[in-house]
Parts: sequence; structure tokens; C-alpha cells
Amino acid sequence: MTTLVSASDTLTRDALTVLQPGFVGTTAPDWLLRRIGEGLSSVGLFGRNIASPGQLAALTAQLRAERDDVLVAIDEEGGDVTRLEVRSGSSFPGNYALGAVDDVDLTRAVAEELGRRLAACGVDLNWAPSADVNSNVDNPVIGVRSFGSGTDLVSRHTVAYIEGLQAVGVAACTKHFPGHGDTNVDSHHAMPRIDVDLATLHARELAPFRAAIAAGTKAVMSAHILLSALDPERPATLSPQILTGLLRQELGFEGLIVTDGMEMQAIASTYGIERGSVLAIAAGADAICVGGGLADEDTVLRLRDALVEAVRTGELPEERLADAAARVRALAAWTQAHRARGAGSGPGAAVQEGTAPGTEIGLVAARRAVAVTPGELPYTPLTSAPYVAAFTPVANIAVGDETPWGVAAELERLLPGTETGAFDDPSVDAVLAAAKERRIVAVVRDAHRHPWMTEALDALLAARPDTVVVEMGLNQAPPRGALHIATHGAARVCGRAAAETIVGI
Repeated sequence: MTTLVSASDTLTRDALTVLQPGFVGTTAPDWLLRRIGEGLSSVGLFGRNIASPGQLAALTAQLRAERDDVLVAIDEEGGDVTRLEVRSGSSFPGNYALGAVDDVDLTRAVAEELGRRLAACGVDLNWAPSADVNSNVDNPVIGVRSFGSGTDLVSRHTVAYIEGLQAVGVAACTKHFPGHGDTNVDSHHAMPRIDVDLATLHARELAPFRAAIAAGTKAVMSAHILLSALDPERPATLSPQILTGLLRQELGFEGLIVTDGMEMQAIASTYGIERGSVLAIAAGADAICVGGGLADEDTVLRLRDALVEAVRTGELPEERLADAAARVRALAAWTQAHRARGAGSGPGAAVQEGTAPGTEIGLVAARRAVAVTPGELPYTPLTSAPYVAAFTPVANIAVGDETPWGVAAELERLLPGTETGAFDDPSVDAVLAAAKERRIVAVVRDAHRHPWMTEALDALLAARPDTVVVEMGLNQAPPRGALHIATHGAARVCGRAAAETIVGI
């Protein structure tokens, strides 16, 4: 039942302040502008909201015309997870590629340039970086979003990424606390569980977050995962022991705690988004992220009213809600101050499509991340148009299936006439029939996690041993093919770097 609330009272404003909702469309709907006027302090952007940098700058200007300190957040990790370039693929490689290069100055430079692009479009809170240690190679949702499987590696690159983003006034939101790397379940679909002991959690999962806090990350995002050694009953997002006891008190984090998307099934199917939101704020979260799937006014009102009702019934202390709202406003003030100091790079500054001047750092990083393993016979670079066979797994929700990936487009640019096809079963008869006499380039993503993909590669290489293999996911399967290229990610620039290698540039 909807609670009768006043749009002007402090309690209602605080309840709106702690929400970070999404919406549909490339301009702000009237309902969103109205709620911003009533106290809504944050808006989350997704790929559906972005058509071009110019359009995005106009959208954020529209939001700030209603309220100049509104936080505009986005999930822009670079690499496989991009919203700025959701329809073309990212100009920046992701964390796994940066970890493979292992040059913290490069990571800092990439994050800084990405931050400049966000700031130029008026975005000031990035739900990144991922500080998860990808210790489970079968992890279906982190993978290349992590800097790697080494705790020290992840820690130092997390710090560099935070420094790069925040140097240009974009707040970093380090995720997914207390660590989503050792899971084999995607929390978009169900509740992951990690059953390691406390010593392992502190030595592995928590180390990058300690480093992030010491580096001054402005925000931390919680994970919808159950860590039995910390709280055997509630996932991290809803756990006072984890958010208040561990993150606030033990680790000393004073910034903004943001939840992962509340409509993810780990929360929605177990607690419901209203109950989950109340429990999250009570546990110590300050901002409720929602909008990836539920992006309408009704969702905002349901969550607002649930928080108000919880305060009125005594379930949620009013001072806890007020504290959460104050932390949101404090971060908004920090970002507003940065925008004021860097007015020349704000929403009114020039923004460009594609790889803008200065973003060549992304291509430099992608090229450095390429690892090449020659086959048994000498490799002759391609000089004629090949056939690209993309063995395509189901995309996880964080990455999405609307962002193109692979090497075909970049090979077509270098070798006009390149043809391609997508395949999702182990039979290669269709590949051989389509390729005819052309050289074949087989593109895979996490081949080690998909037995059908390995079977397809075995059959293809038996029939055509001169096939080039490009792995654009975790580089875990043994190298194979006439030439094996590991890009450590599937961003557009990673595809370009692989294509250059194939033709011998």
C-alpha cells in the first residue's frame, strides 16, 4: 500500500535522497524532473539513455537545470562493460587487460582519460572499478571485469584506477564489497555464496578494498553475496555486520555505501525490492541503486514510501536514514565543487564521437595487453579477406548483448571483404561451408568455461590447422591454432589490436 507522504517534509526528502534510480529514454521524463525537485539527489544512467556524447551532455544539463547538485551515476567500467559506447564497443580495454600489462601508470592514465570523457558529458559518479579478485576461473559474472587473480595485482591497479578517475572530479565507486571474485553464480540470477574462512577473506577478498579506502575512494558498492564466515544469514548488502561492523567500523570507510542493483534476483526474489531497500539502509547502506530493470516512477515511489513507512513504524531509525542522506549530499557537494573548478571540461565543453583526441591511450593499452603464442609452423600474416567464425556464449547481464565484440569489423577495415558468422554449438560444418577456401579466424570468449566451444575448436583445427584463434575472455585454455592471440577482453580496441596482429601490423 502506498503511504500518504508529503513531498516537502524532511523524512520524505531524505527517502528520495538515498535513491539512485534509472529511467527510460534519452531525455529526462517529466516525472524524474519533478522528483528531483522534491529531493531526489541521484540518477543512474544506462546504455538505453545514451545515443551520443553530445546528447548525453544535453541530458545531464537538463537534469542539473532542475537541481545543480544532482549526482549523475553510470556503470562505465570500460572494456566489456560500457554504457558510453554501448553500441560500438569501448575505446578503452577493461581491467583484465590492464592487469595483464601490469603498469599502474598506464591504468591510472586510462582511468583518467575515461574520467575526462565522463566529466565532459556531465557524469560525476562512476560505479567502478571492480576490485574483485577473480580467484574462481569459472566465475560467470566477474571474469575480465577483474584486474586478475592476484590480490596484490588487484590492489595496486584498483588504487591507480581510483586515482585516475578522481583526479578529474569523477567519484569512484569501488565494487563489489566484500568481493565477488570467488563465486560461480551470477547474483543477477540467484544468491552466490562464498564459504571460505575469515583468514582467507581478509587476506584475499578484503585487501583491495583496504587499499581503495586508503586511496580515498569516494564510494563503495556492496555485493549481493552471502559470506558465511561474516554473516551466515544475510547477503552483504543487507548485513549490518558487513556494512557497518566491517566496512565502517573495522575498515574505517567514511564515504558513500551504494548497493548493487536491488532488482537483481539475489535480492528481489528473496526479500523483494522494498523490503530489501529498508534492510540495506538499516544495515548501513547510504544509496539504493535501482533502474537497470525497473526504471519507472512507480518503482521510485514504492521505495520512497517503504523507507518512510519503515521509519514511522520504528523498523528503520530516522537518524540512520538522515545519516545516509547526508552522505549522499556530501558526495554531491564534492562533485559539484570539482565541476565548478573544471568548468572548461564540464557539460558545456566540446564532446566528440568515438575515439576522441587523447583517448588513443586506450588503443595503446589494448595493444600492450595482447599476448601472442605462435603455432608449430611459421605464421604468415593474412593479406586477403578471411572468414571470421565467432563462437558466441550467452552474455551476462552486466555486459549485455547489445555491445558488439570480436575482430570481424576491424579485420574488415584492414582487409575489405572479410566475412563473419556467429555460432553457438560444437558443429563446425556450417563454419567450413561458409568459409570455403578462405583462411579462418576463430574468435572465442572464455573457452575454458564452455565445453561446446572447446569441442568446436578441436574439430575446426583438425579440419583447418591454419586457423587463427583469438581468445577475448579469460586466457585459461591452452593456446592452440596457427596463431593464438589473447586480447584479455572484448572491447572494440582489443578487437583492433588483435586484427593488427593477424595482418602483421
